[in-house]
Amino acid sequence: MAGRTDGVRPEQVTGAEHPTWARELLDQLRPTGRDVRRVVSWLAGAVQGTACLQDGTGAVVAGTSMPLDADLVADVAAGRIASAAWDETDRHLRLVRVEQPRPDGARVLAVSRESPFDRRASDIVTHTAQVLELLLRAHESAEAVHRLQRATSDLRLAILQLLMVEDTVAARRVAAGLWPGLLDTDTACVYVLEGCAEERDRIAEDCLDVTREEALVVRCPAVDAHVIVVAPRETAAAELRSLVARRPGTLLGGSVPQSLARTATAYGQAVSALAVARFRPDKQAVYAERTHPERLMDPTVLHAWTTRLLRPLDTLAHHTRAELLATTRLGLEFTAVSAAKVLGVSRNTVRARMERVESLLHADFSDLTVRAVVHLALNAQVGLAHDTREPAGAGPGHDRLGDLLAGSALRTWAHDLLGRLDSDARDLRRTLRTWIGAGGNAERAAHTLGMHAQTVREHVRSAEPVLERQLLAAGTDLYEVVLAHLALGELYLPALHRANQDHPDSPVHG
Repeated sequence: MAGRTDGVRPEQVTGAEHPTWARELLDQLRPTGRDVRRVVSWLAGAVQGTACLQDGTGAVVAGTSMPLDADLVADVAAGRIASAAWDETDRHLRLVRVEQPRPDGARVLAVSRESPFDRRASDIVTHTAQVLELLLRAHESAEAVHRLQRATSDLRLAILQLLMVEDTVAARRVAAGLWPGLLDTDTACVYVLEGCAEERDRIAEDCLDVTREEALVVRCPAVDAHVIVVAPRETAAAELRSLVARRPGTLLGGSVPQSLARTATAYGQAVSALAVARFRPDKQAVYAERTHPERLMDPTVLHAWTTRLLRPLDTLAHHTRAELLATTRLGLEFTAVSAAKVLGVSRNTVRARMERVESLLHADFSDLTVRAVVHLALNAQVGLAHDTREPAGAGPGHDRLGDLLAGSALRTWAHDLLGRLDSDARDLRRTLRTWIGAGGNAERAAHTLGMHAQTVREHVRSAEPVLERQLLAAGTDLYEVVLAHLALGELYLPALHRANQDHPDSPVHG
């Protein structure tokens, strides 16, 4: 479709002018360019007119909107005609179809100028349409790759969330589709790598490379700077250590081997080790097995006490009980917001589930000693999940918390741990004990101690490298220190099952 009303022949120009605009157009394909809007803007300047790129519906993709015949645009977009020209006295228009891989993805490049289109301007429009086609195809391809990567990343996160709630059967089933054999194991280690948030995608890709995609690599949904790796293979530790050594500023924390059902526990261990890694020259640490206080307890008493403490939850349906236990375990280890992100639910859901557990156990999770004791029971419960035998000596009077904490091995461990603080003239031990008793509230502890709240926080922070545990963030590290205080009688035993005064864990008797 073409027409002229001015009778003016287009100006002929020599090919000597081509190199300048051609080079400028090619520059748009350099890595620093490749912007459709930028190309359309350049085109308008190059032809000394107006340019815009529209889709088949007439919506402007780039450039300046201009009045166009909708039917004509639709014909060009649909491919019924490849291009069109319209010449009037004060307006000269060119429409060119920009091909796309999908039929519904075609675009229309419209260029308008006051002067007639000479050979140079026509060539610029034609070649610019070709460049736009390349850029749009590349963009479409990049978007497809990004969508695939995002879907794969979401799938990895879904598998991790299933492991976090101990649904290993479903996790294996989901993983088998894309990564056959990935979770064909009874045990695995969890590692957490920390770098700057801007580098996280690169760190995740490096983790996939060094582990040869034989590990579950997940961008942590709770902490933007973290990458979580669930590694069934023992060699993954060396591979990740080597990776961290090559990336200055990156930290690595790892768990000890755990069953897949204890992925949440292993994750907590890895985060704890990450805190220790901050103080290590190589910025790497693995959770120390010796720090497990439950391994120093009488297993018979631990079994009996755990079974009795969590018995109120036994009346629930199995899936509801498992859901509450898994959520509470994570909620005690991290904040409700972080636990919600890891589990893929809302923070209100996490809080509601934890409040239900509080109600069933008649517990107050604002009390750090209560949190530490329930955390101990939940971790011990995982190991007892498949053991339905009633332990010897499990009768009334043989499963008190006091009995559980009275073992000589545990008391020796607690004495050695807290004794590390005794050499500090600031009496960090007193500050830490008071701060725990105040529920981790620096202001209340400061009021009791007669010092500034910031001083309390500095004392607690100073205790972290000495104890090699992260204290200001709730979790396994803090709860172990709380248990050490309870074992030595430096804190009162918490009151649980307040509604059952005959229970051995009733107030005063703990």
